[in-house]
Amino acid sequence: MILCTSAQGPPSPGYYPSSKIRSVSFEEGFRNLWGPQHQRVDQDTLTIWLDSTSGSGFKSLHSYRSGYFGAAIKLQPGYTAGVNTCIYLSNNQDYPGNHDEIDIEFLGTTLDKPYVLQTNVYIRGSGDRKIIGREMKFHLWFDPTEDFHNYAILWEPNEIMLIMTKLCLWDLDFECCFLTKEKNVCSFLVDDVPIRRYPRKSDATFPARPMYVYGSIWDASSWATEDGKYKADYKYQPFIGRYRNFKLQGCSTEASISCQPPSASPSGFNSLSPEQFSSMQWVQNNYMIYNYCHDPRRDHTQTPEC
Repeated sequence: MILCTSAQGPPSPGYYPSSKIRSVSFEEGFRNLWGPQHQRVDQDTLTIWLDSTSGSGFKSLHSYRSGYFGAAIKLQPGYTAGVNTCIYLSNNQDYPGNHDEIDIEFLGTTLDKPYVLQTNVYIRGSGDRKIIGREMKFHLWFDPTEDFHNYAILWEPNEIMLIMTKLCLWDLDFECCFLTKEKNVCSFLVDDVPIRRYPRKSDATFPARPMYVYGSIWDASSWATEDGKYKADYKYQPFIGRYRNFKLQGCSTEASISCQPPSASPSGFNSLSPEQFSSMQWVQNNYMIYNYCHDPRRDHTQTPEC
């Protein structure tokens, strides 16, 4: 096994699904949901902001059964404690009190600490009443305030995965399982590097109902930064999030039942290639700061997938 890294970040995943998916403009794929006075589209960039009066949110025009969903996002520098800038899938308006959700959230920070990227999965109301989150948190190997980076969720009821961009490793022992078609997975990606995969181990632990794509910026002071220790300070307002290069490729609820979402890997299946797997391992070994499955404070009878 050879691990190839660089000072700039992880080794290459060897496959770049974002390059195979056409970008759409905000108007093509979304509409304002709330806070219209705190939202502006200028050429190819959507800007949303939070101040002491309001934040803002948007929602996709269509609901989806599966697909690849993401955007290039640039975050606000400086003091942003308590601020949540996010892109996520949800059916909370269709199933109030009993909804599913898949989150990419950027949790604001104090002047001396980096942003936290939080990934989370809720199933059938576990985010509505007694919170049963499935959080994994990461620092990033780059400064997300300096430039736009691509963040995406690949959801295949089937599987969920989260992607970031660079890494390299090879072990033939993994090849057979990587080339086996897996179903029901959610993957989280940053610059095409997988940082997390959430497989479907049972119907009770996987979000499978159709969802819309959302984004927002809002005040989450009660929990976002070090469990609520640091709050949003509006002397630093406005807090700004910028989005562009939106990706919406999947199977909408209007699509044929034969519709197939994009593939997570070059094999055409949902399993990761050896290069992708090693890049994900590199990120998790070097930048993961929290895994709900490893938290001794959690009641793991509620998260049997652990």
